[in-house]
Amino acid sequence: MGFYSSIEISASGLSAERLAMDVIANNIANANTTRTPQGGAFKRQLVVFAQKSNGTNPDGSPIPAGADPFSPNAAVKPSVNGVQAVGIVNDPSPDRLVFDPGNPEADARGYVHYPNVQIVKEMVDMMAASRAYEANVAAIQEARNMGSADLALLRS
Repeated sequence: MGFYSSIEISASGLSAERLAMDVIANNIANANTTRTPQGGAFKRQLVVFAQKSNGTNPDGSPIPAGADPFSPNAAVKPSVNGVQAVGIVNDPSPDRLVFDPGNPEADARGYVHYPNVQIVKEMVDMMAASRAYEANVAAIQEARNMGSADLALLRS
């Protein structure tokens, strides 16, 4: 793994965690949204991450189309260059129901459907994403420091 590869991997982590923090912030902002343009309460969103492959094997040969290079039976593992967000999906957990028959958003039984967003869970997820972001920043700084130290050794 080269100098630039380690920075590229950490940079992909920075981008992925930034997206995760944006999605979490959107969840928190919509924690009380009972009506969306699609109808119904807002649904909590989650980011799906996956390994990022550059499409080649470590020897530089291309990965055949349709092959699953990450399967346990793969003959050659691809070179992995970090992480990528492959999508944002809705959390399938049920809405939070609150009995409030006087609310104009109440259903026939008097329940209001609130989003399946739990603020405490979102804050924990935000802290985890923030710490992962900080760890990637520290990894980039250390890679830069090691590169500087290598250059200083070459000069001396």
